[in-house]
Amino acid sequence: MVVFAWKGRCGPFDLELSDHTFVPSTVSRLLADHLSVNPDDTVIDVGCGSGVLSIIAAKLGAGRVVGVDRAPDTAEVATRNAQRLGVPEVTTFYRGDLFDPLPRDLRADLIIGDVSGIPDPVARVSGWFPDGTGGGPRGCELPIRMLEQVPDRLAPDGRVLLPTGSLQDESAILTTARSIFRRLTKLEERRVPLSSALSSAPELLRLAGDRVVEVTRRGSRLLFDVRIWECALGPP
Repeated sequence: MVVFAWKGRCGPFDLELSDHTFVPSTVSRLLADHLSVNPDDTVIDVGCGSGVLSIIAAKLGAGRVVGVDRAPDTAEVATRNAQRLGVPEVTTFYRGDLFDPLPRDLRADLIIGDVSGIPDPVARVSGWFPDGTGGGPRGCELPIRMLEQVPDRLAPDGRVLLPTGSLQDESAILTTARSIFRRLTKLEERRVPLSSALSSAPELLRLAGDRVVEVTRRGSRLLFDVRIWECALGPP
């Protein structure tokens, strides 16, 4: 086990991570900044990792927070983090694929949809994902599969907090989102630098050449765009 120092919203605090736990990223911090929770909301955190966004949602006043992640020992790690940070009575964590392990009648006022969303070839060389897998060959397949399941898990007036980025087939994800939701609001857009090693990775350069991903060059480094969206099935 290692300790990660979270310095984002509601921090600073320490998080326990295992060898299988996704390390909170720039996207995690941006999602935390845009978390809007009403008193007693039910929140589902898909791709919860360390549980950091679930914990923040609980600290912001959610009545019930359920996190789920497919990585081994995620539920145990996130549960220990929630206990240590004072929100064990609000949070519950499951291991499994997307919504599959959750109670069938569970509906959320807010779904945090932070699932792995970069192409598998890039994920394998990025060092970001402990198991080396991302969101599918184009980085859109897993997020799209999640979005297709959202209507069965979202309350009628609920919202989805969705990150997308140019380091995946973003247009395919947004096309799916627009076919499901009546309202998509872009909350933030941020340009993020890639490491020198990833900037020169043949896997990334091939996907950029094929226009699956879009990157911008600044000197020897490449940058990609991250966007945070709020999605809703009905009008505000």
